[in-house]
Amino acid sequence: MKILVIEDDQEAGAYMVKAFREAGHVADHAADGLDGYAMAREGEYDVLVVDRMLPKLDGLSLIRSLREQNVDTPVLILSALGQVDDRVKGLRAGGDDYLPKPYAFSELLARVEVLARRKKGANGEPTSYQVGDLVLDRLSHRVTRGGQEIVLQPREFRLLEYLMKHAGQVVTRTMLLENVWDYHFDPQTNVIDVHVSRLRSKIDKGQDVPLIQTVRGAGYMIRDGSR
Repeated sequence: MKILVIEDDQEAGAYMVKAFREAGHVADHAADGLDGYAMAREGEYDVLVVDRMLPKLDGLSLIRSLREQNVDTPVLILSALGQVDDRVKGLRAGGDDYLPKPYAFSELLARVEVLARRKKGANGEPTSYQVGDLVLDRLSHRVTRGGQEIVLQPREFRLLEYLMKHAGQVVTRTMLLENVWDYHFDPQTNVIDVHVSRLRSKIDKGQDVPLIQTVRGAGYMIRDGSR
């Protein structure tokens, strides 16, 4: 599970990130609302943990903005404001759950895991993809080939995930720009080629069977070339 913690209290944020990681999850931290908003839009997170009182952009405004941009990642709101009216405002802003402070981390973890399961059940997407001996685990954000772990940057991970989701199909540059970069401009830009080249050097270099293929004049495809 990949979690984004948006919390301006550095000590509290560091504690949550450390605790989530110790529980076996991937966790990132943003210290203000604007950075949190950008990271929530940029990265593919399973759950967002959002403090209500944030600098630069408050938690409820952040959530509303994400919902307006059709970002449907489940959100758990953390707040010292725990009255019924406060919880109602948080849920109506687009939050999926509301946990008043102070809280026990065991309860926070349980609520986050419930939100993640609910989301996976709703979209029906698999938690991992495999092409040949290449395996991508969406929950742990881990990629291996032949059992050897491959370290990818966030954008490389998203690119590979999209290719593997459409394994055996031609993926055009326009599709990649719109689904991996969220850009809508000239598909002839070389940003795609540069990132695919970097990804290919990590996935296929030194391998007998290359998996990422260029389909001339069309785009890219990932498939098990041994078949």
